[in-house]
Amino acid sequence: MRDEKQVTMRETGESVDATRPDDATDKGLSRDQWRKTILAAMANYIDSGSIVAGAVALPLWTKQFGFGSSFVSFLGAFSSNAISAGLGALIGGRICDLLGRKKIYQWDLLLYAFGVLWIVFAQAGWMLLVGYFIVGLTVGADVPASWTLITETAPAHARGRLAGTAQIFWYVGTLVPLVLGIALLGLGDTMPRILFAQLFVVAVITWALRQRIVESAVWTRAREESPRAGRAMRELLGGAHVRALVFLIAMYGIWNLVAGTYGFFFPYILDAVGSTTPRATYALQAIWFLSTALAVAGIYMPLVDRVSRRALLTWSSVLQIVAFIPFIFLHVTFVVALFNVVLFGVGAGIGQQSLFQLWSGELFPTLLRSSAQGVMFGVVRIALGGWILLLPTVEKAGFSTLATVLAAMLLLSGLIGIAFAPNTRGRELSEIGTGELGARPRRPGPAHARVERQRV
Repeated sequence: MRDEKQVTMRETGESVDATRPDDATDKGLSRDQWRKTILAAMANYIDSGSIVAGAVALPLWTKQFGFGSSFVSFLGAFSSNAISAGLGALIGGRICDLLGRKKIYQWDLLLYAFGVLWIVFAQAGWMLLVGYFIVGLTVGADVPASWTLITETAPAHARGRLAGTAQIFWYVGTLVPLVLGIALLGLGDTMPRILFAQLFVVAVITWALRQRIVESAVWTRAREESPRAGRAMRELLGGAHVRALVFLIAMYGIWNLVAGTYGFFFPYILDAVGSTTPRATYALQAIWFLSTALAVAGIYMPLVDRVSRRALLTWSSVLQIVAFIPFIFLHVTFVVALFNVVLFGVGAGIGQQSLFQLWSGELFPTLLRSSAQGVMFGVVRIALGGWILLLPTVEKAGFSTLATVLAAMLLLSGLIGIAFAPNTRGRELSEIGTGELGARPRRPGPAHARVERQRV
């Protein structure tokens, strides 16, 4: 557990938690708290929006530019879904810890806007690849900055709920291109350009609004107290931090192989097996993301700060594994696919992705927090890129075989998460350490009278 120190108000004799924002010291959440959370959560919108816009556009791009399954895998591997986002996270996370969380916000969305415009006006497959690589780099840099800001500005009693808000925006970002894809399918090759054009508009508006966000007070205080702390990556990659890194990468990384395959290739796979019409394919995927968003809003957010997170992950794993059983034994029809998307969606909403965002911010000290998230996000997305490059080989074994592999991955991810779920619910960041992995729940300590003093 990290060292702690007390800060006492001389005027009143009361101790206060100086890591908290001034407007979030009681049980309520202020309008300003929600505003900052939503602006940070837009990182998830632009991430998922770029991934799903590409997924919707993929069948049309395949016909328009005439590339085959090998280029499809290459595009998926180096898109914002995978390798480029991983590289961006590695770079951006380190910048956040060395220069501040807000530093990323000055430029990243402008580069993102340039990347999506490049895709809008693409005239060849290589242009799609270049645009997606730029988009991925900026998305990857934005995610650790935004997740860290949410973690460091949220009060302990609502940290899970506010982190869940970011997940809501991830799924909103997926629904917009799917709904537009259904409505604009008749426009042919113009439809993908519109999908990415709306991301350009959202990115520019978000960039402008973010310029009013102030630097994290937690990071500023930590740098003042320990100006040289966190400057060496060996501090993160050695000692107790490695255990948390391995746990989170394994739990979330294995799950993300399933989600990345499912999300980017779902329309392409169903189109290839001839199971549905294009509109039905997009509708099924929209139902998946909608069911996930509803699970986050209706189950995860109300419960995550009140019940065992290990229990949430257990139920999540059961639902997700059951969802893939029909794909293993039955022919793919609309009804079978509908069963899969609803159960997988609900299970995903209360499971690995939401908990990874939360735990990845809680288990590391301030001056290494974004670096840790960047390393983990980077490894996970780069691994997904490698998996996507191998996917054509896996697909040759048959759709039921692919479904079996995905179900096995979900089982392994769930078992890892359940075994090592940390006990962090309702506790201040200063009370949490990497030794919490696998700990049984206990009564949370006082929600006040603590300030984080960084251990490096």
